[in-house]
Amino acid sequence: MFVRWPVKAAKIIAMTTFKLTLRRLTVACWWILCVHIAAGPALAATQDDDFLAARDAFRVGDEGRFERAAKALADYPLEPYIAYWRLRLRLEQATPDDVQALLARVKDSPVVNSLRADWLKLLANRQQWEMFDAEYPQFVGDDPELACLSLRSRVRAGNPEAQEKARALWFSGRDQPETCAQLYEVLAERRLLSEADVWARIRLALELGNTGVARRVAEYLPVKERPDGAVLSRVAVNPQAFIEHKAHQLKTRAGRETLMFAVQRLARSAPSLAAQHWNKLGEPFSEADRGYVWGLIAHQGAQRLDPDALAWYAKAGRLSDAQLAWKVRAALRVLYWPEVLAAIDAMSPVEAQEPAWRYWKARALKVKGRTAEAQALFTPLAAEYNFYGQLAAEEMGGRLVVPVALYKPTRDEAQTLGRMPALQRALVFYRLNLRFEGTREWSWALRGLDDRQLLAVAEFARRNEIYDRAINTAERTREIHDFGMRYLAPYRDVMKGYVTQLQLDEAWVYGLIRQESRFIPDVKSSAGAGGLMQLMPATARWVARKVGLSDWHGSKVTQVDTNLNLGTWYLKHVLDTLDNHPVLASAAYNAGPGRARAWRSEGPMEAAIYAESIPFNETRDYVKKVMSNASYYSQQFGQTVISLKERIGVIAPRARVAEKPSAEPGG
Repeated sequence: MFVRWPVKAAKIIAMTTFKLTLRRLTVACWWILCVHIAAGPALAATQDDDFLAARDAFRVGDEGRFERAAKALADYPLEPYIAYWRLRLRLEQATPDDVQALLARVKDSPVVNSLRADWLKLLANRQQWEMFDAEYPQFVGDDPELACLSLRSRVRAGNPEAQEKARALWFSGRDQPETCAQLYEVLAERRLLSEADVWARIRLALELGNTGVARRVAEYLPVKERPDGAVLSRVAVNPQAFIEHKAHQLKTRAGRETLMFAVQRLARSAPSLAAQHWNKLGEPFSEADRGYVWGLIAHQGAQRLDPDALAWYAKAGRLSDAQLAWKVRAALRVLYWPEVLAAIDAMSPVEAQEPAWRYWKARALKVKGRTAEAQALFTPLAAEYNFYGQLAAEEMGGRLVVPVALYKPTRDEAQTLGRMPALQRALVFYRLNLRFEGTREWSWALRGLDDRQLLAVAEFARRNEIYDRAINTAERTREIHDFGMRYLAPYRDVMKGYVTQLQLDEAWVYGLIRQESRFIPDVKSSAGAGGLMQLMPATARWVARKVGLSDWHGSKVTQVDTNLNLGTWYLKHVLDTLDNHPVLASAAYNAGPGRARAWRSEGPMEAAIYAESIPFNETRDYVKKVMSNASYYSQQFGQTVISLKERIGVIAPRARVAEKPSAEPGG
């Protein structure tokens, strides 16, 4: 039976039905929208996995597995790498047109350099030098293999400039690519290498302890004139035994060079003993050879902070830039300013322009009363933003001046620059934890950018919390600077509690972290140090016990809060055990407390001299940069401004009573 509903009731039922339907549609539409939104990250994650699988397949040369992984990556941001790997797997069969087509397609990515390098090496292997010579000028970067191949082609063509460049490459004691050995064969064929050139390179190799290189270079000599390779290897292991054996063959150059190698090798561990032996053994040698070995002994002695180093330098002959640098440092430690000046004046023009040598030369001139000459060196140096630039400004009565930030990019400007394909590829690589590849893409993107664009890219990096790229990008500017970007201070909300509790100088701690990790929280060093403050596993474990972290696990070292907790505690501990001196503590943090103590002198020493004479290259550079960073952070944090010279102060003398070894790791 049909029932007729009242009109009002019908309207109510209709409205209710409509609302229910609308609600169902809304839920359905919302679900569909969510699926689409979620599909983006899900698709990206799948493509990330496919890309990594394709990368692994390429590395093992599995073309089938590569193609299966690569089939869904046509629109992936890292597709240029897929295209490169695809062609690279069949490069032997590729035509020049195939290669040129891909070079044109990937020209805005560092992939273009990788492909061009592979293609050039293949052309050289096929002896297609005309095509090689046409393509090589397009290569961007420093590849020793390709450089030697290019020179080989040009030397064969009789190019005089190439011959001189090839000869310059010859004089190295380090291992070089096989393509360089092929180049030197061409030089030898054309009689462009003399016997003196061969011995000069053998000496360079032996100075570095590279007996394998010395043996290979010796093959350019007649068989009877070559040093015994097996003997050289034994000398490298136990030079003292060879010296004291006394059966030295001094009638041949090979015999004399072998004994000189033994003396300089002994000087690496015992310069005083080497000097004693050379005083007796050096008599039959020529004056030039005696002076050469004294230079090696003095260099090793200076690096070991031996007080007799300057006396050995006095007997030396012609010195290299590296030897002169350590002569300066030895003279600085005893404030012998005439030797400081003489050694710097003897350096090559390029080496003498290093900020350190300009500063110390100016200081030496000032001591000698040659004020005008000193000022002429201090003035341009004071305009440089580095350790010695700051000290030079203070020598002239000035103080640290941070340039005003004349330009601050807007969010839109940062986002616009951030859309550059290379930067987008870098972001993907960082997401995949492939930092090396990401940084290569980032650097590629910066080519040709002006100061404003660089600062906009730095702001893009900051907004994406890629702090190391923000700092490094901001440091590239030439005229328009932003020191707030160069000296970023992330994680201050976490840091404040620790530095306040431990009464640490926040500016110094930030200066140290900037040098340690550039604020990459999960970074791991090749030595195993991890996190913002780069704690070694043993140190982190030791400190964790000290601060009462009962549930410690090594993986926690990259957690920001935990890393800062342990790192600041350890830094405070080191500071307390080293005269509360930030320079000593900085050196200790990098190289170990025991070494920092041992590098002190018998008397008080200007901290800048202590820093300059640190034997380890890495630690020497590290300490100067940490202290320079601290000055910039101090101003940024609004702290009371003190000069860098006052900040670093004076290093107290080495303790006359033997210090007890520390129980801490690295102590």
